[in-house]
Amino acid sequence: MRLAQEGAGEILLVDIVKGLAEGKASDIQDARQVLRADYDIKGTADIDDIAGCGIAVLTAGLARKPGMTREELLNKNASIVKDASLNIRRLAPDAIVIVVTNPLDLMTRLALEVTGFSRERVFGMGLSLDASRFANIISGELNIPLSDIDPCVIGSHGEGMMPLARFTMVKGVSLDEIIDDKKTSELIKRTVERGHEIVTLLGSGSAYFAPSAAIAAMVKAVLKDEKRIIGSCVWLKGEYGIKGTCLGVPSRVGRNGIEDIIELGLEPLQKQELLKVSARLKEQYKGIAVT
Repeated sequence: MRLAQEGAGEILLVDIVKGLAEGKASDIQDARQVLRADYDIKGTADIDDIAGCGIAVLTAGLARKPGMTREELLNKNASIVKDASLNIRRLAPDAIVIVVTNPLDLMTRLALEVTGFSRERVFGMGLSLDASRFANIISGELNIPLSDIDPCVIGSHGEGMMPLARFTMVKGVSLDEIIDDKKTSELIKRTVERGHEIVTLLGSGSAYFAPSAAIAAMVKAVLKDEKRIIGSCVWLKGEYGIKGTCLGVPSRVGRNGIEDIIELGLEPLQKQELLKVSARLKEQYKGIAVT
């Protein structure tokens, strides 16, 4: 729905459950007159219909349940992502792929390796959602408009995320100059736990509205060549001293996908923590078969 309202062109919903994507697409179509928006959206259960698509948003997988970490989803979702990635490679070899399936960093790497596409064309949405959550929590704590906050989060999407107070700006002033270390730690903890909190409150399923907004923003950045800096899960080739894993860092997103990776001047302890997160991801990935 968000993509349709953004004027994203022809949109195709795909779901293996027969009738589900068609029903949702029909429902969204019926909103066109009310919204005064001429968008084109269709639904299908046939994966072959994605042939020639320009952007593939990979959301296939099981939702996280209460008490389940993103990492516990690894084995359940790996085979789903692998199959989807093989189909994208076969049917849409020129597509840009945005991965949303959790555990995000591992599934992004899997999609990258299975498709064989360049790292510029396969990346994950996650940190932009985490940053939005960080900004929301800061806004509530300081009682200021969200428009005054420019948040910064790096690392893994999940428990390994690293909200950075020094690079988070509030009216142009670094957050760590506004609040003390104790309060900063509290806000960071709340941000890291936010996804789990929402899953627990819902009881079934996971967050939907904020992730969809983050996906739409990323797709829009590609379609409109915004060259906007967005926290993205990307394959690192030495940036931040890390090689051989997908990890969330600020990236410039435009028509060609990831067009630049922004390297922040991290403090020594932050660099060490990022290396630890990378090492954990590499270890977790060893259990995935991609052949």
